[in-house]
Amino acid sequence: MNMELIKNEIAKHVNDRVLVKVYGMRNKNFTYEGTIINVYPYIFTVMIDGSQKSFNYADVITGDVVLEYN
Repeated sequence: MNMELIKNEIAKHVNDRVLVKVYGMRNKNFTYEGTIINVYPYIFTVMIDGSQKSFNYADVITGDVVLEYN
């Protein structure tokens, strides 16, 4: 996968609801539900319960972050 392809796909879903699954180290996994609010050159931000969290495209490519669009 190409980073530009991922960025363009996420940009199509700005202001859409998304389920974000983060697979961390040592079996620490997190699931967030929020709205994609901004797309930047190296990261994108999601509004989750009134606060912004940022994620980078490289983590989406490697599978450490998985997005499910609602």
